[in-house]
Amino acid sequence: MEIAGYVASLIIGVSLGLIGGGGSILTVPALVYLFNVEPVLATSYSLMIVGTTSLVGAVPKYKQGLVNLKTALIFGIPSIAAVFATRKFIVPLIPSEVFTIGSFVITKNILMMLIFAVLMVAASISMIREKSVKDENPEPAEQKFNYPLIFLEGAIVGTLTGLVGAGGGFLIIPALVLLSKLPMKQAVGTSLLIIAAKSIIGFTGDLSNYKMDWHLLLIVTALAIAGIFIGNGLSKKVPGQKLKKGFGWFVLVMGIYIIIKEMLFPGTGGH
Repeated sequence: MEIAGYVASLIIGVSLGLIGGGGSILTVPALVYLFNVEPVLATSYSLMIVGTTSLVGAVPKYKQGLVNLKTALIFGIPSIAAVFATRKFIVPLIPSEVFTIGSFVITKNILMMLIFAVLMVAASISMIREKSVKDENPEPAEQKFNYPLIFLEGAIVGTLTGLVGAGGGFLIIPALVLLSKLPMKQAVGTSLLIIAAKSIIGFTGDLSNYKMDWHLLLIVTALAIAGIFIGNGLSKKVPGQKLKKGFGWFVLVMGIYIIIKEMLFPGTGGH
């Protein structure tokens, strides 16, 4: 199963390079089911892997002028604060047994995987239904920030990131396009920088809470980084919209599989 895990690690990066997101939604399932990492710890590892990979991916985007630093700052501050607070204070407070339905006990691990699976289904629907976005203006129009909505969206995305360890690109990119009036390509580049900052800072909130397997963490991160370079190269040759839709169907199947597995066969596959 470890070999499959390493292949999945590469795919995480390839997806980020190809479509600017989506790969992070695979990170937690890969860690839990292929590397047998306990789910809560897997969400922590995911922050490090996704954050580092996104940072590497953001560098070439920045050089191409596809990262809007002002927008990243306005959206990123509440997002970073929320993800750090969630990892540092909220996640450790969740009890090991959250509640009971009849004879079925919802544990902290099962709850984390179910929240993650619901997020996967939401992300997949977004990718499947998304129509091609016209990017007629390479330069953004004059930005008119809706500050309350941007702060609220940033805080919500940060909290979700803190809970389940996903980058949240599928939430950030539409918010940047709609609320900050960024062109699609610039929204993707800016999203990578926001994901990198909030994920890495969120991970630091875990350092005092968990014992990290740095060997596994560094190998998976290195493979994901290699994957993002492959994805960047492929993105010039493969239609991104078709890939996004195909990847969306794959994520949908994975999300449904996790929901069924956690509800019917709890306590297997890493926890």
